[in-house]
Amino acid sequence: MGSRGGSGAALGLGHQLLRRKPLALMVQESNNGAGGRSLVRSFGVLQLTMISVGATLGTGIFVILGDSVPMAGPAIFISFLIAGVAALLSAISYAEMAGMVPVSGSSYSYTYATLGEGMAWICGWCLVLEYAVSVAAVAVGAGQYVNEAVAGLGWALPEFMSQPPGSGGVMNVPAMVIVLLSMVLLMRGAKESAWVNTAIVFIKIVILLFFCAVAFTAFNIGNFDPLLPMGTAGVSAAASRVFFSYIGFDAASTAGEEAKNPQRDLPRAIMLSMVIVTSIYVLVAVAAVGAREWTWFDGTQAALVQILQEITHKPWIAAVFAIGAVLAITSVVLAVLYGQTRILVSMSRDGLVPKVFGRISAKRGTPVAGTLIVGIAVALTAGLVPLGALADATSIGTLFAFALVNISVIYLRRKRPELKRSYRAAFYPVTPILGALMCMYLMINLGGVTWVVFLLWMIVGLTAYFAYGRRHSQVAAMSQSDYETLSAAPIEPVLPIHENR
Repeated sequence: MGSRGGSGAALGLGHQLLRRKPLALMVQESNNGAGGRSLVRSFGVLQLTMISVGATLGTGIFVILGDSVPMAGPAIFISFLIAGVAALLSAISYAEMAGMVPVSGSSYSYTYATLGEGMAWICGWCLVLEYAVSVAAVAVGAGQYVNEAVAGLGWALPEFMSQPPGSGGVMNVPAMVIVLLSMVLLMRGAKESAWVNTAIVFIKIVILLFFCAVAFTAFNIGNFDPLLPMGTAGVSAAASRVFFSYIGFDAASTAGEEAKNPQRDLPRAIMLSMVIVTSIYVLVAVAAVGAREWTWFDGTQAALVQILQEITHKPWIAAVFAIGAVLAITSVVLAVLYGQTRILVSMSRDGLVPKVFGRISAKRGTPVAGTLIVGIAVALTAGLVPLGALADATSIGTLFAFALVNISVIYLRRKRPELKRSYRAAFYPVTPILGALMCMYLMINLGGVTWVVFLLWMIVGLTAYFAYGRRHSQVAAMSQSDYETLSAAPIEPVLPIHENR
């Protein structure tokens, strides 16, 4: 192959922004790794599904239910359904792309292969917003449940160390500790992290079902009348807010280079996780509103714990639930932090971010240095920034990335119909078109301040691209002959790894 070490700036800006990364090169790199070191293929469909469920289930139910019920009223379960449909439509597109291009970059890699380097960078920058910032937001929410758990045991954390600045505290220490513990576990090894995550996911499913069982003993159908006190506009606004609850289902797609049989198992894991998460969200929302009038939720933090305590009048039950909630939210932090580091591996491999993020430890088989950097940065964000300022900003970046994946499916169906697809999006092209439109609809319903934050984030990202990524891009540095050869090359399948191998 010709030289690829030149400057990306040798290409004209327009050509570089539109240059797509050859799919054959992506799969080749995922097989060979960076610098001769590959991520270890150790995940089956169970672990992949649990990564996706672990990164998703719990965030909205445990953390922002109290903020969203006053927006939609008793119809909050409809908001969860709307957000779930939007996520499911995008999940179908993710499943097709993950089965066809089983690499660790998720929607960043899919966009690079279809829409070019410029949109890929924007997508990758949105994923930083989605993953790193959502980890911080979730950790902040976990801090609320740590306080509830400690209170149930008769203790109390000082406010200065349990709340972020602006909320009565100096630094949210519990949130920082949760992020740092997850970081250490990820640095030890992906397989170990996956088994811990799987165990925690089963625990949080059990405690959410336990909540439903208790809440239904106090169920009052009158709490659903009127169903739409804030009108359909309130339901739509709440759907945009609770979409935050579905962030993370795409985490399984970031494990493309660590799956034993990615073409088969990634689509299954993504679709199965969406069914599990949406079902539980709707069930818990119905149980919660059935147990308490919708006006009760206004200003309520850790709402599920308070409902349990009011129904049972037994503080120890609420304390046990709060401890389970902390574990549940920790699994979200663990799985989403995992996804962030794997996306940065792909971006580093392409030269768009510094190489340190892509270095794979020979001993651990994980990006230890990149995980350390990301973990510390996220821990500081979780300790110093309030939850409300993080949640909506995360949603808008995610919705934009999801819309790009839907567009990528349409592009590859038209331009590369010969490619083997282990999963094909049902009802094409209706599904990806509706998926993209639903994402845009939910983006429009987010507030003006969120849009300002998003635009500022994009300006920072473009500055970083022109300062570093444009000059170090590996795809832009390829000779035209190499680029054309790889673009026309067939995709080599990733051979399944069997237990006896």
